[in-house]
Amino acid sequence: MCRVTQAPDDFHLQRSSRDPDAMASRLRDWLGEETGGPVEVRLSGGSDANGMSSDTLLADVAWAGETGAFVLRLAPSPGDVPVFRSYRLDHQYDVLRLVGRLTAVPVPEPRWLEPTGAVLGAPFFLMERIHGLVPPDVMPYPFGDNWLFDASPEQQRALQEASVGVLGRLHSIPRAEEIFGFLDRAAEGATPLRRHVQDTRDWYAWAAADLGSSPLVERALAWLEREWPAADRPDNVVLSWGDARIGNVLYRDFAPVAVLDWEMAGLGPREIDLGWMVFAHRVFQGLAEAFELPGMPDFLRVGDVRSSYLRETGVEVGDLTWFEVYAAVIWAVVFLRTGARQVHFGEIPMPQDVEALFHHRPLLAALLDEVGA
Repeated sequence: MCRVTQAPDDFHLQRSSRDPDAMASRLRDWLGEETGGPVEVRLSGGSDANGMSSDTLLADVAWAGETGAFVLRLAPSPGDVPVFRSYRLDHQYDVLRLVGRLTAVPVPEPRWLEPTGAVLGAPFFLMERIHGLVPPDVMPYPFGDNWLFDASPEQQRALQEASVGVLGRLHSIPRAEEIFGFLDRAAEGATPLRRHVQDTRDWYAWAAADLGSSPLVERALAWLEREWPAADRPDNVVLSWGDARIGNVLYRDFAPVAVLDWEMAGLGPREIDLGWMVFAHRVFQGLAEAFELPGMPDFLRVGDVRSSYLRETGVEVGDLTWFEVYAAVIWAVVFLRTGARQVHFGEIPMPQDVEALFHHRPLLAALLDEVGA
């Protein structure tokens, strides 16, 4: 089998059809009003290494004798096949602000918010740009030829421990339901987890309406309902990062310096994030093994993650299988939408079988077989 260790030199995944030069002009005028003086703005593209949801651009801004390096997060254009049904950039902005104030979790400082869409055609915010290294998604870090794969076992373990520690500190914020109530899913259900899952069902139905349904996803959803977890308790509702994976963290010296990508943040059991972190690595490890690469089989193993979390928080979590299956469902919906985007931009043909878009299809099928779904 062909071995892939790095992306081709001309590799590109198209996220947006927007014109950065036109955006910079409008942003300059708006920031001039916000700061009360002339502003210079230069926008440049982000990276193809990670991220497939919001439009992300780098912004260098000069105003009133100051200069700053920022990241512009912009809700995607409806015509560019967005991943999510709606984007609350104001919610992301507020989560960054609150997490930065209430915890020692390193997050970029949010600086300016435009929630109406009147300036750039969609809501956006600017946050400080922080320099660091990110474990790549493209090609996935277990494929090799990157800083994390090439690190020593001790360095990899230090990064793992620090990353689980981020979850522990986020989940230790008191009164999460009160402080972050604006993140609760607007779906039917008696608990935050019930509403979370119903929102995912609605999202899947929306995605499948364009491409067709997935028997694997529907098997998984039925199993999740039958095997509802005991972790769904009133005393186990925390701030959930949502997309809790190391590919959404900037690191220096194997320690987090910026925790990013809060568009999936919500409320629910702490196991949502723990299951997600474990499953995300399993996806990338499975891809490496499919290409006959060794990958990183000793990294982010479920037992190690549970032990690290216990040391960090004093809370012993139970089996994470239910939450890994739930993570697999959400990944499937994301792959439906990112696949539809690739079809839209002419990067791939429309597949006859929508499950061919699932990069984790073998893993999802194996999980369902393991649990008897």
